[in-house]
Amino acid sequence: MGDQEFDDVPGSPSGAGTAVTHPEVLARAARRFGDQGIVLPTFAQLADPRRMPPGALAGLAHVGHDDADARNLWRVHWYNDTVSAGLRDVPEHVVLPSEFTGVAPRILVAFGDTFPMIGAHKVLAAYACLVPRLVTGAFDPTAQRAVWPSTGNYARGGVAISRIMGCRGVAVLPENMSRERFEWLRSWVSDPADIIATPGSESNVKEIYDACAEIAADPRNVIFNQFSEFSNHVGHYAVTGPALEHVFEHHAGSRSALRLAAFVAASGSSGTLGAGDYLKERHGTHTVAVEALECPTMLYNGFGEHNIQGIGDKHIPLVHNVMGTDAAVAISDAATDGLFMAFGHESGRRFLTESGVPDDVLASLRHFGLSSICNVLAAIKYARTAGLGGDDVVITVATDGAALYESERPRLTGARFGGSFDGGDAVTQIERHLVGADSSHVLLLDDVGRSRIFNLGYFTWVEQQGISLEDFEARRAPAFWDRLHATAPEWDAMIDEFNARSGATIGS
Repeated sequence: MGDQEFDDVPGSPSGAGTAVTHPEVLARAARRFGDQGIVLPTFAQLADPRRMPPGALAGLAHVGHDDADARNLWRVHWYNDTVSAGLRDVPEHVVLPSEFTGVAPRILVAFGDTFPMIGAHKVLAAYACLVPRLVTGAFDPTAQRAVWPSTGNYARGGVAISRIMGCRGVAVLPENMSRERFEWLRSWVSDPADIIATPGSESNVKEIYDACAEIAADPRNVIFNQFSEFSNHVGHYAVTGPALEHVFEHHAGSRSALRLAAFVAASGSSGTLGAGDYLKERHGTHTVAVEALECPTMLYNGFGEHNIQGIGDKHIPLVHNVMGTDAAVAISDAATDGLFMAFGHESGRRFLTESGVPDDVLASLRHFGLSSICNVLAAIKYARTAGLGGDDVVITVATDGAALYESERPRLTGARFGGSFDGGDAVTQIERHLVGADSSHVLLLDDVGRSRIFNLGYFTWVEQQGISLEDFEARRAPAFWDRLHATAPEWDAMIDEFNARSGATIGS
């Protein structure tokens, strides 16, 4: 690969090619999309939906937000108004005040459950991973199956994108993920065999890789591994980064003293952390990567099991720009489970009201799933550790909403709270985990710390997954990531060419 070239072939782990590798495959894909009337949005259009063709936006008035309809590709962005079915001027978000966080900086949280079909921003990652392979002829939707390894939402996003693009999607995810994920998948796949449940839960990524190695033996299967598909990083750099910048600029207004101090996101596949590269380039923002304390790979070279569904662990994703990361934070699943229960309890919400938390903030808690709560707690802990003040802003994302975890409430009541969860428990959880959020398990990274985390990836990617040492090491250099970021406009030009070749038009 090197740090200047990303041209790849079908099955390559990079997913960052900008050259057409199989013209005959590209031709078949374009014909398929022409026949089905599918027009692909560019990354620039998803970053700023005001650049979308008027016909695309008008057509959405006739399509349900969660319909299996290719026109919903034009909703794979942060600006959806889920009430009016139109666009918001600014991505939907909440400003968490000090009455809620206990720290001076404002914490801005953008809502991922406004994304279509799956109610989570991972559908953007799935689109970002599939489209570059389509427009380079590296994936044949007429003959190949798209396989989506995930700890939950990315697999759902991949199945959704596959279905509305007229190809077959296969979900690979741990068997112990929330019931809602599997119910959704059963309603979307064309064959129940396209849901592959691997052993374990959130931390069992290796088991997912093992399953994919078997599946990949059949050349009809193409693995879209979000942990190693660099287009995952690029999609969030090109789309999520500008959207979050818009949220900050909207909030800052004329207050020039405000500083976008940090972007916080749980690692998971590390794709969302690509937005941190964008914000760092434009605002000098620090990038904070988050993991579960029960599986503290970055902080303590540790391992274990946890329930913060949406963030996989025990390894460092290939697409994580570790050398551009400024801090690592660990959050316990006892905190995310406890606050999830408390935020949904009347006594917990009353306690927050009596603490001065505004009604709009209380109403926003429905947007907070388990990993979303994790991100907020990490933002608070980082703000304390870094000594941020009232002119500082920390921004993060609520990756999915509480609705995806309702089935967890009775399980958590039994497993974690001894069979009952009452008002006193709700207040105790808020006092312990929100009011009591401190600066423990926060590591501010220097070059030595970054190198230590970077080196951990060797064991997964070189020893286990067969990445060459040269390709692995190339990721240390900022030039590698600079070149990678430049692929987004190249792909946009190829998307335009693909649309022209297919002959599909908006509204066709």
